[in-house]
Amino acid sequence: MKLQGIRVIDLSRFLPGPMLTQFMADHGAEVIKIESVDEGEPTRSIGEMRDDISVFFANTSRGKKSLALDLKHPEGVEALMRLAETADVFIEAFRPGATDRLGVGYRQVAARAPHIVYASICAFGQTGPYRDLATHDLAIEAMAGVLSITRSRDGAPAIPGMAGADMLASMVGLSGVLMALLRRKETGRGDYLDLSMAECLLSCIPNNLGSAMAERKQPDLSSARALGGNALYALYETKGGEWIALGGQEMKFAVNVLTALGRPDLIELCKLPPGRGQDPVRAFLAEAFRNRTRPEWTAFFSGKDVPFAPVQTLPEVLDDPHFRARGMVTTDARGWDHIGNPIRFADEAACPNFNSPALGEHSRAILQELNYSESDITRLAAAGTFKEAKAEEMARYRGLQATE
Repeated sequence: MKLQGIRVIDLSRFLPGPMLTQFMADHGAEVIKIESVDEGEPTRSIGEMRDDISVFFANTSRGKKSLALDLKHPEGVEALMRLAETADVFIEAFRPGATDRLGVGYRQVAARAPHIVYASICAFGQTGPYRDLATHDLAIEAMAGVLSITRSRDGAPAIPGMAGADMLASMVGLSGVLMALLRRKETGRGDYLDLSMAECLLSCIPNNLGSAMAERKQPDLSSARALGGNALYALYETKGGEWIALGGQEMKFAVNVLTALGRPDLIELCKLPPGRGQDPVRAFLAEAFRNRTRPEWTAFFSGKDVPFAPVQTLPEVLDDPHFRARGMVTTDARGWDHIGNPIRFADEAACPNFNSPALGEHSRAILQELNYSESDITRLAAAGTFKEAKAEEMARYRGLQATE
């Protein structure tokens, strides 16, 4: 696989860092998750459970190893430093300055491992007036302006269904890490990535910044091309209260949709700029779509060259034959559904390991690899410097019956 031989230290939690490193793990990297010795990764206890294992945790920690360390203890820091000397990538997602205070900031790690590619992910970056603000995804989306153009039907800002700041930071961070690894092949030295989640969001709305940049005006959503101003790029309610989406603004699609619906006379209006001039088209479509159910419209548009889609629920997506056929949704031997890896190569495809680690499952083995003696390991365990998973806990995470 593409990243075989790359060792990654994951000192992040929740979503942005863990997703970045999971994409790497799926493509062969060895990812060692550094967890606290008490509760470990917070997502272990967040949300719905399958066999007492959090879906959230399983969806962001598969194929990783777990090393549970007390980084408030000097010997815990030293163990992490020894590990860093053997690693290629170090990911952390604490508030700015937190890793420096722990003794594992970039300069401290790079002094021992100058080859390391070290990435820090936080809300607003390591510098600037907002660097120390406490926040999560929704507030970041608010500060970056994304919520101002994400509105519900009553005009109020709406909570997006995807944690955009988290996920974009994951993807931009992955790109940056891989760039740095590529450059390291020439220089032999690593680098430091300062990843701001807000900046990742801002960089991803170039198509909606026209009026703000040209005139310092907020976009009028009723006339914005991709925000509801185009009648053929909109959501419509169907009979029974379900929804469908039209997602094409090109004239050929307007011709196909309105001809199929028996209103070719409205085609000319679709040549007008997005906005009120298209209101008659919008009104017709809204009325027409309320006359049939979502399944009926899906059948009606089947085979037609029309950018039509039903607004599917998440259970429907998990059972969708397209995503199943491509392996983007798959089911393991336990009957658990998993999301695949969207990075597809013709050669060396991703090979996700759908097992997620018990807290401290790999602690002892990693310390042994780092040349800690058995007496040292016994002493560190007694001091609470690291935690080791019990056999029954590891069996539970593998879906196995614990043995006597």
